[in-house]
Amino acid sequence: MKTLRIFLLVLLFPLISGCSGKVVEAVPGLSVVPLPESVSIGDGVFRLTPEADVSLVSVEPEMDNVAAALRRVLASVFGRSLDMVLYCGADVIPEPDTCGLDGKQYPGRSLICVGTDPSLPCSGYRLDITPHRIEITGGDAAGCFYAVQTLLQLIPPVAYDSGRIAAVELPAMTVTDSPAMEYRGMMLDVARHFFTADEVKKVLDIMALHKLNVFHWHLTDDQGWRIESSMYPELMRVGSIRKRTIIGKDPGGEYDESTRYDETPHGGYYTAGQMREIVDYAAARFITVIPEVEFPGHAVAALASYPWLGCTGEKYEVRQTWDIDDRVFCIGRESTFEFMQNILSEVMEIFPSEYIHIGGDECPDKMWRQCPECIARMEKEGLDTFRALQGYGVARLGDFVESHGRHLIGWDEILDAGVTRSSAVMSWRGTEGGIKAARQGNKVIMCPTEYCYFDYYQSPDIENEPLAWGGLVTLDKAYSFDPYQGLDSLAVSNVLGVQANLWTEYISDIDGLEYMMLPRLAALAETAWSHGRKDWDNFSDRMDNMYSLYDVYGYVYAHSAQNEE
Repeated sequence: MKTLRIFLLVLLFPLISGCSGKVVEAVPGLSVVPLPESVSIGDGVFRLTPEADVSLVSVEPEMDNVAAALRRVLASVFGRSLDMVLYCGADVIPEPDTCGLDGKQYPGRSLICVGTDPSLPCSGYRLDITPHRIEITGGDAAGCFYAVQTLLQLIPPVAYDSGRIAAVELPAMTVTDSPAMEYRGMMLDVARHFFTADEVKKVLDIMALHKLNVFHWHLTDDQGWRIESSMYPELMRVGSIRKRTIIGKDPGGEYDESTRYDETPHGGYYTAGQMREIVDYAAARFITVIPEVEFPGHAVAALASYPWLGCTGEKYEVRQTWDIDDRVFCIGRESTFEFMQNILSEVMEIFPSEYIHIGGDECPDKMWRQCPECIARMEKEGLDTFRALQGYGVARLGDFVESHGRHLIGWDEILDAGVTRSSAVMSWRGTEGGIKAARQGNKVIMCPTEYCYFDYYQSPDIENEPLAWGGLVTLDKAYSFDPYQGLDSLAVSNVLGVQANLWTEYISDIDGLEYMMLPRLAALAETAWSHGRKDWDNFSDRMDNMYSLYDVYGYVYAHSAQNEE
């Protein structure tokens, strides 16, 4: 059988005589985050020049995304977009000093080839830089994309911020690389504070720079509902807006006349079109979007919209403070499950992800204890405890999701009443829940508060830090996380990866969001991609280059982390 070779040709013309601009030389060595598997430095340099024609030779649509990523990198260096021409069916990579499909010699031209080799690991790549050309070979299109991210970091940051560049000289080298973990994620809470679709896209760009590949989107909670629903319009009219927000630190349920509010409505939601656009934007960066619809707790925004979803039928307001709320979905009523199944059906039409997140965390049972319908449900189903009642509700939604060819994922509380083997568990209350789930055969994402909660302070000098939920996760603390600790080899195989969680009770704008993400996201990315070869001192040295890239892109980040070095 003929092996199809898919590749991208970038024809790089030599510097035109009389062209003004500087030549930027890369410093020998490697300052890439996350750390690649292996690097071999060769002899000579590759001269990257601004007159580039991009030709995509491919029959795979995903390679278009690789071409677009490479074009963005080169355009940001040379200040102009590059034309792209599509060819189909070619299966021969040209020799050095040739270009195009005709095989003609073009002396003095350099060449970038991007292709796939199925013998390489999924998402893995090999990046060869010689004096004649750059050759990127990925195990798949995702691997090629990650190689482009490495190339982006190999180009000196000054090249992105210097105006007209005549050329960039890259030292010859071979980089071989692949991710240690399948799941490299970040969760963004947009329920506590709403972020626009463009701001969410900026988060996705930051994730792509760090080679993360899963965006967990927390879309509903007590303080706001962010999903457009054609079946339940009150979710947008009522549930998406709270009339005011608590000012300063939440006292934890002790609210009195001294509690201050901003008296300003806050809200917003994403239309189905916007959510699809974000899914597509993420996919172009090889990021999967996992939506989260909270059940059975964190439900006040839904109950404020449709009071019959609660145990009492009372009319509530969307919550204005941050503490855990007793008002939760009524599991005794069939109408609750009809609502959730309809919502999940709408969600699954938009999000093609394998996993659908239903929350399952922090659910008080106070209302259930006083609810005749919940008690009747327990008697009918033979449930002995209210935790078992919660497990019943989660299991029903899990069965529904499974019937649509998806899998349920939830926070580690879903373990309390037992879960099916096909459900995945996010371990946030330490790693114990993840260890238990992995040992019993469930897939696990490790995201314990101690290492992965990026709404915690970044520095012990909290007087000079933005208001945060509490706790302390410094850069070195985040970097020290070992998600496999306490697991045998069989259980390790069930750990899909790790995730940073960014709750936004105290984060109200994109600058604050970036500040809490960066640079800690780099530490998590290296744990996910480079586990087993991490070195704090080496990472700290390589981060100097990443800080410069953050500056080039205008990202806001915590400089306090640099003081740890």
